Amino acid sequence: MFRKPVMGKTTAAAEGDVVVLLIGMRVNHFWAVHQWVPVMLSMFRMLNELARDPARGLLSRVLLTGSPRTYYVVQYWESKEKLYEYAKSPEMFHHRAWAVVNRKDRAGKMRGHVGIWHETYIASEGSYEAIYADMPPIGLAAATGVLPLEKRGRYAADRFAHRSAGAKAEKAG
Repeated sequence: MFRKPVMGKTTAAAEGDVVVLLIGMRVNHFWAVHQWVPVMLSMFRMLNELARDPARGLLSRVLLTGSPRTYYVVQYWESKEKLYEYAKSPEMFHHRAWAVVNRKDRAGKMRGHVGIWHETYIASEGSYEAIYADMPPIGLAAATGVLPLEKRGRYAADRFAHRSAGAKAEKAG
């Protein structure tokens, strides 16, 4: 009914650098629902805000759980500049949410009931590769599209060696 197509062996159609943001929360005290539910709802609100405005630069995201306590989102961004722009924009919910966190922290009201974290990685072209076997687009492939595996090479070394037309032109020039 809701099946996504399965496509044999594919690779991500990514060109250039890839920006990956891991962002999440850990419930430190389950009974402190009033502390961690707002954090979770804030993440969903930010994701909805970004989904409504693709020009902000979020290409794709995957919601994951590491345990009953840990929830996170893997996000793929168009560029680090777009990510920074969203994070700092006073019109966006992220800016207001962090203002609340910072006020609570300065007032000594962060009680340790919920932990929040993020890590950002910028993988330059030639520093990443992907293979998907009988999978619908997920992760980087959902963010950038898919290609038949043969387009980038059967082996990981071939896919790592791939350079986009722009990168080849820069190297030649």
